[in-house]
Amino acid sequence: MRVPLTTRDFLDRAELVYGDRVGIVDEPNQPAPSLGELTYREIARRGRALQAGLDALGVGEGERIAVVSHNAGRLLECLLSLPSSGRVVVPVNFRLQPDEVSYIVGHSGARVLFVDPELEASLKRVEAEHRFSTGEEYEQLLRFDTEPVPWSEPDEDATATINYTSGTTARPKGVQMTHRNEWVNAVTFAMHMQLSDRDVYMHTLPMFHCNGWGLPYSTAGVGARQVVLRKVDGAEILRRVEQHGVTVMAGAPAVWNAVLDAAADWDGEVPGRDRVRIIVAGAPPPSKTIARVEAELGWEFNQIYGLTETAPLITINRPRAEYDDLEPEERAKRLSRAGVPALGTRLQVSDSGEILAQGNTVLAGYWQNPDASAEALEGGWFHTGDGGSIDDGGYLTISDRKKDVIITGGENVSSIEVEDAVFSHPAVAEVAVIGAPDEKWGEMVTAVVVVAEGQQVTAEEIVAHCRGRIAGYKIPKRVEFRDELARTATGKIQKFKLREAFWSDADRQVN
Repeated sequence: MRVPLTTRDFLDRAELVYGDRVGIVDEPNQPAPSLGELTYREIARRGRALQAGLDALGVGEGERIAVVSHNAGRLLECLLSLPSSGRVVVPVNFRLQPDEVSYIVGHSGARVLFVDPELEASLKRVEAEHRFSTGEEYEQLLRFDTEPVPWSEPDEDATATINYTSGTTARPKGVQMTHRNEWVNAVTFAMHMQLSDRDVYMHTLPMFHCNGWGLPYSTAGVGARQVVLRKVDGAEILRRVEQHGVTVMAGAPAVWNAVLDAAADWDGEVPGRDRVRIIVAGAPPPSKTIARVEAELGWEFNQIYGLTETAPLITINRPRAEYDDLEPEERAKRLSRAGVPALGTRLQVSDSGEILAQGNTVLAGYWQNPDASAEALEGGWFHTGDGGSIDDGGYLTISDRKKDVIITGGENVSSIEVEDAVFSHPAVAEVAVIGAPDEKWGEMVTAVVVVAEGQQVTAEEIVAHCRGRIAGYKIPKRVEFRDELARTATGKIQKFKLREAFWSDADRQVN
């Protein structure tokens, strides 16, 4: 027997087995009316009402629905319910500039656009056939008196979500995640992290980011409570860990640095000690940070490696029983590696040193971009664009990033896009953008500039010039000036030589 693996399975099970249990605790501090506490039965009912509302608009199977929102209950229910009806969710980074959002909405062909009320003014120029604020307008769309049209032929190879990621070009690419991709990622994640109905998961990770790493599905499937956190704040995270009995969180290293800072001023014992386990990705933090998380917070540190193109789980590094008696420094050093392949994933390193992956979480392709799809999946392996090595125990260590991508605070930044913004300043003759090491953000967006002859410009002026042209997190945090840029004999800029000045004391060229 073969039954299609679809994202519907997770909410269906939650409704059947844990229908009376509170499944979502929505963010109380937001411009839209909070959903408060919802049981899994209420979540499923609202999801069907949303599907019926889209039926009434004539937005059916295969249609794309874009959502630009901070973490919120309505974004979460879109992820849980809309792919279940054969529709495709396009979660959009709320930090992007209006032109960037317009491109994604247009490129994906989204007929429906949901916008967080806080973003309505800044995104007023972004158009779609049907546009709703995720407040009262969203609620008026719901039709509780009508059964939705069921998905005619559920297909695990159908696209469930399209997630746009910054890559090696100035324009983002739309990563097509199938239901099978999401299903396998969610179940594998739940197994490796030993998730259960006793867990309380808090969304410290932006849900737009790779669908919250698929954890909305994992946690719904096991009946865990999900606490929505709208904006990251170290002290607020500690307060809600205490208030809700949180046991699991995920996020980039910058999140945990903020918590460590807040813990220094916390009155009394840090909440969640010996109970909370965190999942870290985006950029491996220094081993010193790992040791501090375990010593100062008493939280279990887990690390994964992956990309939006892999749903994201490729490898996982958990504290093994063999680490229990190690000195803290040695234990942290072992946990700083990217980890071993997740179940069902295969890794190898190419002759050029690039990490290649195979598995059921690898993307189907890039939306309307067959050339990029063929390049990424050449030879039946996904080409990660990262360099690394695999030791005899199967542990992966990331050593270099071959793609022109910088990872800062868990966000991918296309260096080419930043270079375009900087180069548009009339005083700039040449520019190369690289990632420099930064303890808080992992990597700092750094512009190395050659000034045009007869021109003068300051670092502050270049930064100001970039504002409004690219999203805030992409703007260079550091600007360095050079008389010339290192180049190959054919004239190509040698970014690895530019990075050497910043990474000379490191054993790898990326965080």
